[in-house]
Amino acid sequence: MPSDTLAHDPVTAPPADVLPIVPRRRHGQWAAAVAVLVLLALAVDSVLRNDAFQWDVVAAYFTSDSVLRGLWLTLWLTAVVMVLGFGLGTLLAACRLSANPVLRAVSWGYVWLFRSIPILVQLLLWFNIGALYPVLFGVKTVDLVGPVTVAIVGLTLHEAAYAAEVVRGGILSVDPGQIEAAQALGLSRGRRWRRIVLPQAMRAIVPPAGNMLIGTLKGTSIVSVIAVNDLLFSTQLIYHRTYQVIPLLMVATLWYTVVTSVLSVGQHYVEKHFARGAERTR
Repeated sequence: MPSDTLAHDPVTAPPADVLPIVPRRRHGQWAAAVAVLVLLALAVDSVLRNDAFQWDVVAAYFTSDSVLRGLWLTLWLTAVVMVLGFGLGTLLAACRLSANPVLRAVSWGYVWLFRSIPILVQLLLWFNIGALYPVLFGVKTVDLVGPVTVAIVGLTLHEAAYAAEVVRGGILSVDPGQIEAAQALGLSRGRRWRRIVLPQAMRAIVPPAGNMLIGTLKGTSIVSVIAVNDLLFSTQLIYHRTYQVIPLLMVATLWYTVVTSVLSVGQHYVEKHFARGAERTR
Protein backbone atom coordinates (compact mmCIF):
# COMPACT_ATOMS: atom_id res chain seq x y z
CA MET A 1 0.00 0.00 0.00
CA PRO A 2 1.43 3.44 -0.86
CA SER A 3 2.81 5.55 1.98
CA ASP A 4 0.40 8.42 1.32
CA THR A 5 -2.51 6.03 1.73
CA LEU A 6 -1.12 4.86 5.09
CA ALA A 7 -0.88 8.43 6.33
CA HIS A 8 -4.59 9.00 5.73
CA ASP A 9 -5.81 5.61 6.81
CA PRO A 10 -7.45 5.97 10.27
CA VAL A 11 -6.66 2.36 11.06
CA THR A 12 -2.92 2.43 10.39
CA ALA A 13 -2.22 6.09 11.31
CA PRO A 14 0.08 6.57 14.33
CA PRO A 15 -1.66 7.34 17.63
CA ALA A 16 -2.01 10.99 18.66
CA ASP A 17 0.05 10.55 21.86
CA VAL A 18 3.22 9.80 19.87
CA LEU A 19 2.94 12.82 17.60
CA PRO A 20 5.47 15.57 18.40
CA ILE A 21 4.02 18.61 20.18
CA VAL A 22 5.42 21.82 18.76
CA PRO A 23 4.86 24.92 20.92
CA ARG A 24 3.25 27.86 19.25
CA ARG A 25 5.79 30.41 18.12
CA ARG A 26 4.98 33.88 19.42
CA HIS A 27 7.18 36.07 17.28
CA GLY A 28 5.14 39.21 17.92
CA GLN A 29 5.46 38.92 21.72
CA TRP A 30 9.21 38.40 21.55
CA ALA A 31 9.63 41.34 19.18
CA ALA A 32 7.59 43.55 21.55
CA ALA A 33 9.66 42.37 24.54
CA VAL A 34 12.91 43.20 22.73
CA ALA A 35 11.58 46.64 21.79
CA VAL A 36 10.54 47.35 25.39
CA LEU A 37 13.95 46.28 26.72
CA VAL A 38 15.74 48.51 24.20
CA LEU A 39 13.58 51.51 25.11
CA LEU A 40 14.11 50.80 28.83
CA ALA A 41 17.87 50.59 28.36
CA LEU A 42 17.88 53.88 26.45
CA ALA A 43 15.83 55.57 29.19
CA VAL A 44 18.13 54.30 31.97
CA ASP A 45 21.20 55.36 30.00
CA SER A 46 19.70 58.80 29.45
CA VAL A 47 19.06 59.24 33.18
CA LEU A 48 22.47 58.01 34.27
CA ARG A 49 24.43 60.00 31.69
CA ASN A 50 22.46 63.24 32.04
CA ASP A 51 24.64 65.69 33.97
CA ALA A 52 21.59 67.77 34.91
CA PHE A 53 20.63 65.16 37.51
CA GLN A 54 23.89 65.91 39.40
CA TRP A 55 24.21 62.47 40.94
CA ASP A 56 27.16 63.62 43.07
CA VAL A 57 24.85 66.15 44.75
CA VAL A 58 22.21 63.44 45.21
CA ALA A 59 24.77 61.21 46.94
CA ALA A 60 25.93 64.09 49.16
CA TYR A 61 22.44 64.93 50.45
CA PHE A 62 20.90 61.45 50.45
CA THR A 63 21.90 60.75 54.06
CA SER A 64 22.21 64.31 55.31
CA ASP A 65 20.81 65.07 58.77
CA SER A 66 18.01 67.34 57.59
CA VAL A 67 16.81 64.80 55.01
CA LEU A 68 16.90 61.94 57.51
CA ARG A 69 14.93 64.02 60.04
CA GLY A 70 12.32 64.70 57.38
CA LEU A 71 12.23 61.00 56.49
CA TRP A 72 11.72 60.06 60.14
CA LEU A 73 8.80 62.52 60.45
CA THR A 74 7.26 61.10 57.27
CA LEU A 75 7.47 57.53 58.59
CA TRP A 76 6.16 58.54 62.02
CA LEU A 77 3.28 60.50 60.51
CA THR A 78 2.38 57.58 58.22
CA ALA A 79 2.31 55.12 61.13
CA VAL A 80 0.19 57.39 63.35
CA VAL A 81 -2.30 58.18 60.58
CA MET A 82 -2.68 54.51 59.60
CA VAL A 83 -3.28 53.35 63.19
CA LEU A 84 -5.75 56.13 64.01
CA GLY A 85 -7.37 56.00 60.58
CA PHE A 86 -8.01 52.27 60.68
CA GLY A 87 -9.16 52.46 64.29
CA LEU A 88 -11.76 55.08 63.41
CA GLY A 89 -12.52 53.32 60.12
CA THR A 90 -13.24 50.04 61.90
CA LEU A 91 -15.67 51.85 64.21
CA LEU A 92 -17.37 53.44 61.21
CA ALA A 93 -17.60 50.07 59.45
CA ALA A 94 -19.23 48.55 62.54
CA CYS A 95 -21.74 51.40 62.57
CA ARG A 96 -22.41 50.94 58.86
CA LEU A 97 -23.17 47.24 59.45
CA SER A 98 -25.27 47.97 62.53
CA ALA A 99 -29.00 47.34 62.65
CA ASN A 100 -29.49 50.86 64.06
CA PRO A 101 -30.56 53.19 61.20
CA VAL A 102 -29.11 56.28 62.93
CA LEU A 103 -25.65 54.73 63.20
CA ARG A 104 -25.82 53.54 59.60
CA ALA A 105 -26.84 57.00 58.38
CA VAL A 106 -24.14 58.82 60.36
CA SER A 107 -21.44 56.40 59.16
CA TRP A 108 -22.58 56.70 55.55
CA GLY A 109 -22.66 60.49 55.82
CA TYR A 110 -19.13 60.61 57.23
CA VAL A 111 -17.74 58.43 54.44
CA TRP A 112 -19.60 60.44 51.80
CA LEU A 113 -18.40 63.79 53.16
CA PHE A 114 -14.70 63.04 53.66
CA ARG A 115 -14.40 61.16 50.38
CA SER A 116 -15.96 64.12 48.59
CA ILE A 117 -13.55 66.81 49.83
CA PRO A 118 -9.97 66.75 48.42
CA ILE A 119 -7.34 66.13 51.06
CA LEU A 120 -5.56 69.41 50.26
CA VAL A 121 -8.77 71.35 50.90
CA GLN A 122 -9.28 69.48 54.18
CA LEU A 123 -5.77 70.31 55.36
CA LEU A 124 -6.17 73.98 54.50
CA LEU A 125 -9.52 74.12 56.29
CA TRP A 126 -8.07 72.57 59.44
CA PHE A 127 -5.01 74.82 59.20
CA ASN A 128 -7.30 77.87 59.21
CA ILE A 129 -9.70 76.55 61.84
CA GLY A 130 -8.74 79.50 64.03
CA ALA A 131 -10.76 81.77 61.75
CA LEU A 132 -13.90 79.83 62.73
CA TYR A 133 -13.09 79.06 66.36
CA PRO A 134 -10.51 81.51 67.74
CA VAL A 135 -10.63 79.81 71.17
CA LEU A 136 -10.97 76.09 71.92
CA PHE A 137 -11.14 74.74 75.49
CA GLY A 138 -10.12 78.13 76.82
CA VAL A 139 -6.92 78.20 74.73
CA LYS A 140 -6.21 80.17 71.58
CA THR A 141 -6.60 77.88 68.59
CA VAL A 142 -3.32 79.01 67.03
CA ASP A 143 -1.52 77.81 70.17
CA LEU A 144 -3.50 74.58 70.43
CA VAL A 145 -3.45 73.37 66.82
CA GLY A 146 0.00 73.41 65.23
CA PRO A 147 0.99 72.22 61.74
CA VAL A 148 1.80 68.65 62.84
CA THR A 149 -1.50 68.37 64.73
CA VAL A 150 -3.36 69.66 61.68
CA ALA A 151 -1.59 67.08 59.52
CA ILE A 152 -2.51 64.23 61.88
CA VAL A 153 -6.16 65.31 62.20
CA GLY A 154 -6.67 66.00 58.51
CA LEU A 155 -4.98 62.86 57.22
CA THR A 156 -6.62 60.64 59.86
CA LEU A 157 -10.15 61.84 59.12
CA HIS A 158 -9.52 61.41 55.41
CA GLU A 159 -7.96 57.96 55.86
CA ALA A 160 -10.79 56.74 58.10
CA ALA A 161 -13.37 57.27 55.36
CA TYR A 162 -11.52 54.90 53.02
CA ALA A 163 -10.55 52.46 55.78
CA ALA A 164 -14.21 52.12 56.75
CA GLU A 165 -15.08 50.87 53.27
CA VAL A 166 -12.10 48.50 53.20
CA VAL A 167 -13.04 46.95 56.54
CA ARG A 168 -16.73 46.77 55.62
CA GLY A 169 -15.92 45.07 52.33
CA GLY A 170 -13.68 42.56 54.09
CA ILE A 171 -16.38 41.65 56.61
CA LEU A 172 -19.02 41.31 53.92
CA SER A 173 -16.72 38.97 51.97
CA VAL A 174 -17.07 36.30 54.69
CA ASP A 175 -19.70 33.70 53.81
CA PRO A 176 -22.69 34.08 56.17
CA GLY A 177 -22.77 30.31 56.40
CA GLN A 178 -19.50 30.44 58.33
CA ILE A 179 -21.11 32.60 61.00
CA GLU A 180 -24.20 30.40 61.13
CA ALA A 181 -22.01 27.32 61.57
CA ALA A 182 -20.15 29.02 64.42
CA GLN A 183 -23.45 29.92 66.07
CA ALA A 184 -24.59 26.31 65.73
CA LEU A 185 -21.43 25.23 67.55
CA GLY A 186 -22.30 27.53 70.43
CA LEU A 187 -19.36 29.94 70.00
CA SER A 188 -19.76 33.30 71.71
CA ARG A 189 -20.07 36.48 69.63
CA GLY A 190 -16.57 37.65 70.51
CA ARG A 191 -15.03 34.30 69.70
CA ARG A 192 -16.90 34.12 66.40
CA TRP A 193 -15.38 37.42 65.38
CA ARG A 194 -11.86 36.52 66.55
CA ARG A 195 -11.71 32.97 65.24
CA ILE A 196 -14.09 32.91 62.26
CA VAL A 197 -14.85 36.33 60.79
CA LEU A 198 -11.63 38.33 61.15
CA PRO A 199 -9.17 35.67 59.89
CA GLN A 200 -11.23 35.30 56.71
CA ALA A 201 -11.96 39.01 56.36
CA MET A 202 -8.25 39.85 56.60
CA ARG A 203 -7.63 38.10 53.29
CA ALA A 204 -9.83 40.73 51.66
CA ILE A 205 -8.67 43.61 53.89
CA VAL A 206 -4.88 43.26 53.65
CA PRO A 207 -4.36 43.99 49.89
CA PRO A 208 -6.29 47.30 49.82
CA ALA A 209 -4.94 48.18 53.28
CA GLY A 210 -1.40 47.71 51.95
CA ASN A 211 -2.19 49.98 49.04
CA MET A 212 -3.61 52.53 51.46
CA LEU A 213 -0.43 52.37 53.55
CA ILE A 214 1.74 53.07 50.53
CA GLY A 215 -0.67 55.78 49.39
CA THR A 216 -0.57 57.39 52.83
CA LEU A 217 3.23 57.34 52.82
CA LYS A 218 3.30 59.23 49.54
CA GLY A 219 0.28 61.34 50.48
CA THR A 220 2.07 62.76 53.51
CA SER A 221 4.11 64.85 51.08
CA ILE A 222 1.07 67.12 50.76
CA VAL A 223 1.59 68.36 54.33
CA SER A 224 4.53 70.39 53.02
CA VAL A 225 1.96 73.04 52.01
CA ILE A 226 1.32 73.74 55.70
CA ALA A 227 5.05 73.83 56.55
CA VAL A 228 5.32 70.41 58.19
CA ASN A 229 9.00 69.44 58.01
CA ASP A 230 8.53 66.09 56.29
CA LEU A 231 10.82 64.52 53.70
CA LEU A 232 9.64 66.66 50.79
CA PHE A 233 9.65 69.90 52.79
CA SER A 234 13.17 69.14 54.03
CA THR A 235 14.47 68.81 50.48
CA GLN A 236 12.58 71.95 49.48
CA LEU A 237 14.29 73.94 52.22
CA ILE A 238 17.66 72.81 50.86
CA TYR A 239 17.04 73.58 47.21
CA HIS A 240 15.52 76.95 48.06
CA ARG A 241 18.92 77.74 49.51
CA THR A 242 21.16 76.02 46.94
CA TYR A 243 18.93 76.23 43.83
CA GLN A 244 19.73 72.55 43.09
CA VAL A 245 16.10 71.63 42.47
CA ILE A 246 16.42 68.46 40.38
CA PRO A 247 19.02 66.60 42.50
CA LEU A 248 17.13 67.36 45.74
CA LEU A 249 13.88 66.17 44.23
CA MET A 250 15.71 63.00 43.20
CA VAL A 251 16.77 62.54 46.84
CA ALA A 252 13.12 62.60 47.91
CA THR A 253 12.13 60.35 45.00
CA LEU A 254 14.74 57.72 45.86
CA TRP A 255 13.77 57.65 49.55
CA TYR A 256 10.08 57.28 48.70
CA THR A 257 10.99 54.47 46.30
CA VAL A 258 13.10 52.65 48.91
CA VAL A 259 10.47 52.84 51.65
CA THR A 260 7.65 51.90 49.27
CA SER A 261 9.63 48.85 48.11
CA VAL A 262 10.16 47.71 51.70
CA LEU A 263 6.46 48.13 52.47
CA SER A 264 5.53 46.18 49.33
CA VAL A 265 7.69 43.26 50.45
CA GLY A 266 6.10 43.37 53.90
CA GLN A 267 2.63 43.44 52.33
CA HIS A 268 3.49 40.33 50.30
CA TYR A 269 4.39 38.33 53.41
CA VAL A 270 1.36 39.57 55.36
CA GLU A 271 -0.92 38.53 52.50
CA LYS A 272 0.81 35.15 52.37
CA HIS A 273 0.27 34.70 56.11
CA PHE A 274 -3.48 35.34 55.95
CA ALA A 275 -3.86 33.27 52.76
CA ARG A 276 -2.76 30.06 54.49
CA GLY A 277 -5.20 27.27 53.76
CA ALA A 278 -6.94 29.24 51.02
CA GLU A 279 -4.29 29.35 48.30
CA ARG A 280 -5.36 27.89 44.99
CA THR A 281 -3.10 25.75 42.86
CA ARG A 282 -2.88 26.96 39.29
